Amino acid sequence: MSFDLQALRARLQAQGPVVRVVVAGVAGSAPREAGASMLVWAEGQEGTIGGGALEFTAITQARAMLAQGRTARLDRLPLGPVMGQCCGGAVVLLSEIWDEARLNELGETDVVARPLPGSGPQMPLAVARMLKRARGQGALPAQRMMQGWMVEPVARPTRMLWIWGAGHVGRALVLVLAPLPDLRITWLDTDAARFPPVPEGVIQRIASNPADLVDEAPDKADHLVLTFSHALDLELCHRLLTHGFGSLGLIGSDTKRARFRSRLAALGHRPEQIARIVCPIGDPGLGKHPQAIAVGVAATILNQQSAGQIEKERAG
Repeated sequence: MSFDLQALRARLQAQGPVVRVVVAGVAGSAPREAGASMLVWAEGQEGTIGGGALEFTAITQARAMLAQGRTARLDRLPLGPVMGQCCGGAVVLLSEIWDEARLNELGETDVVARPLPGSGPQMPLAVARMLKRARGQGALPAQRMMQGWMVEPVARPTRMLWIWGAGHVGRALVLVLAPLPDLRITWLDTDAARFPPVPEGVIQRIASNPADLVDEAPDKADHLVLTFSHALDLELCHRLLTHGFGSLGLIGSDTKRARFRSRLAALGHRPEQIARIVCPIGDPGLGKHPQAIAVGVAATILNQQSAGQIEKERAG
């Protein structure tokens, strides 16, 4: 998990000072993993550290901090004896008040490092070396408590997803996928009126012919094509096959897939290129309801990210 500066900045602009609560450490079974976080203000919250008694207590304490002007607190909580939860483990929660002035002090950084409550301001040598490696080699550390300091890498999207179409399925996909970490969504259609309110962090693009925007997509981006027009879907697939992509999903049936393969072949694309297009998208076993399609797509993305993380850890 990582420190989402973009989400924090957006919330500060909307609400003023907020408390960021992060799971700084976990021992045994716990509702969420280390690095999970939420933002809390007087009338609301964003994100979750697992729900239940733990989250209720953390929210209550965070709002008391805002009322009292207390800047930070560190709580070590056995979930069974103290919270009455069945997880059986223990968590360490770091709660900190953030405002725009404090956020601006960070400047441009890839790692947020600061002393824990009760620790001195002098940065330990091990933390300084870690930050130097991050700056010089791009070796971002995992989130951790270290010699009285909290160290968190800044969230950077690792996957670019372009969703072509703002109809029912496009809306369901964005609603399900937008909260996922490490994912940057670009959402495209022909007219602003076709979009509902666009979630924070989602990039909206409008063009009379969205296919003209294909050249602006990173060549490793993932794409989901689900516009109102089969002709536009075909043009998008044609241009994306020429442009390059990480993955390409096309909404439709087996019949649509067969017709598109024939038409794309007539446009000069090789069979092995065309075979990279996934159609239908999602999990057909879940049904054709827009939300069911979105759940299936989200499961595929999460499984791919999990497999990639496992490979990364093995390589490391």
